[in-house]
Parts: sequence; C-alpha cells; structure tokens
Amino acid sequence: MSDLVGDARHLSPSAQEALRLRAVAALVAGRDREDVAAVFGVSLKAVDIWWAKWQVGGREALVMRPRGKPVGVHQVLGEAEQAAVRQAVLDHIPSELGLSGQLWTRGQIGELIFKLYRVRFTEPGVGKYLKRWGLTFQRPDKRAVEQDAEAVRVRHEETWPAIRAKAKAENAEVLFGDQVGVRSDRVTGRTWGAKGVTPVVRRTGNRFSVNAMSAISTRGRMHFMVFTESFDAKVMCRFLARIVGHFDRKVHLIVDRHSAHRSKTVRAWLAGHKDEIEVHFLPSYSPELNPDELVDADLKRSLPHTHRDRNQAELAAETRRFFHRRQRQPHIVRDYFGGPRVRYVLNENPMSF
Repeated sequence: MSDLVGDARHLSPSAQEALRLRAVAALVAGRDREDVAAVFGVSLKAVDIWWAKWQVGGREALVMRPRGKPVGVHQVLGEAEQAAVRQAVLDHIPSELGLSGQLWTRGQIGELIFKLYRVRFTEPGVGKYLKRWGLTFQRPDKRAVEQDAEAVRVRHEETWPAIRAKAKAENAEVLFGDQVGVRSDRVTGRTWGAKGVTPVVRRTGNRFSVNAMSAISTRGRMHFMVFTESFDAKVMCRFLARIVGHFDRKVHLIVDRHSAHRSKTVRAWLAGHKDEIEVHFLPSYSPELNPDELVDADLKRSLPHTHRDRNQAELAAETRRFFHRRQRQPHIVRDYFGGPRVRYVLNENPMSF
C-alpha cells in the first residue's frame, strides 16, 4: 500500500502507515497540502492520494493490511453445506438469520457462511458459489406484508377465469386500469458522485404535479385521461364515461381497491350504466397483479429528467405526449402483459402463474 514518492519509500510498512496517518491528521487540522508534503518529505501526489482515501474510507483506508490471502480462502464447502446456504438465502432475508439488512449481498452471504461453518470467503469466492447455485443479482419483487395469499390464489384460480369467461360470452372488452401522479421535482435516473457519498439533488419548494388515469387491453389498446385536480370519485366517473364513449360494446374494467373506485358516487354511476361497463377489483395490497402498474413505471422512466418543466401545463403536456406515443405503439402496450406477475392474464390455464 505504498503511495510514497522519494526517500520515504525506504521506511518499513508500519512506519509508512504512521506517516500516512500523521499527514492526514495534519490536513484535518487545517494545514495546507503543500506544507504537509514538505514537513513529511513526501510528494503532493502522495498527500492527495491519502486524503482521497481517507475521505472515502476513513482511517481503515490508510492502515496496513496483512499480505497474503485471508485464512480459509481456499477452504471449500461440502455439497450439503452448499445446499443449506443456498436454501437459507432463498427462504430468508438477512435480518431473520441474525445479520443486518433485508437484501442479500455477496458480503452478507459470506458472513452467513462464516457464522454457520467458521469458513471465511472473499466476495469473489462467494460469487463463484452463487453462480454455481444458479443465483443472480436481481431487483427484488416488493410485496406488502398485508397481502392475503389466499385472496390472490382465489383471484388466479376462480375470479379471473370467471371474468374472462363472462367477457367472452358478452363479446366484451377487458381493460386493466390504474392512476398515477407525476411531480415536478421527480428524480429519475442516476448521476455521478464521489464513491461512498450519495449525491444530493436539491429540490425547490415551488412544486406542482399532474395526475393521469389509464386503461390497457391485451389487444394493445390504451385509453387515458390527464388531469390536474386530485383523484376522487368525480374524476373516476369522468374517466368511466370516457371509456364507455370509446366502445360500442360492454367493457369489463379491472382496478385496485382505491376508495374512489368503491365510493358511493361511483357505484351509483355504474348502476346507471351496467349494460355498458362493469368494474372488478383486484385483491388488497396486490399492485403487482395489475399490468397497468407497468404503464406507471414506464411513464416515470420516459419523462425527460435532463430538464424540469417550468409549470403544471408543461408537465401535463409532457405526460399527454407519453400516452399518445404509447397509443401508437400497441406492441409496447401488449408487452406490459408479459411481466412474470401478470402473465396469468394471458394464460388459459389459471393454475400456471
């Protein structure tokens, strides 16, 4: 770990470590980097390297590390031990096994192996096991703990097949709908920043937002309405009327259990249009069962993040442009139904999901 330039290179590793720590302490105390380099007899480059390492990793980044490989690096796990670790990763989150956090990393899995078998692996070593076990690094599927697994099962095996059969018998259209809000201070994408320091995006207090309601079908059709007021029962009735106006046959609309969807006002409106539209509800806390949720994610990814809309009208116009664009791209709308949690919509066998 020698970053020294000049005569200081002849120092022992422990003396070099002490020199690094003293130099950084002088910088922390406010000494100029040129003064520090002169006092300790090292180059400005060395001073800058030490300072950068200290900023990222603190004292640990400057101390000596033992040469050679850590003890236990070349030790291996037996087949039964590998199977046990693999199953533990699949069945539990780290905090359930006495570790910190809710997501598995190679470091966390290495800690689990050490905890179980007192064998220490490097992260690349753990990675080789993970590859052998057929595990990949993925974004987790987040689900509410309140979700009722039995309600989801009934939805797949009974409710959805019944809706599909009824719609087929009536020659009706089936749509999945959802609402989404977009704020002017949204932050999407990534930016560059110092390693170990999360970049900060400062937001203005002058915020505004728009909302949208959309509905999609497996045929690739998309219907939408952009509005600036809050989403409530009156807005829902307006959207239902718009949907009905687009079809010359009955519509079955599937939505979540938002209070506006189930309100007295909406129920009264539906009672007066029961031959034109029927609304069905997804199980509670189950947004992943709604293909239109993918429209919401697509919208927020697609809106430009290299500039900000100056006012609500610009944001509304940008949102409408997105929906008009997708209306001209039915193949993308159909792709929303290809996600692993929504393929049941296309599957003729309700038990296969």
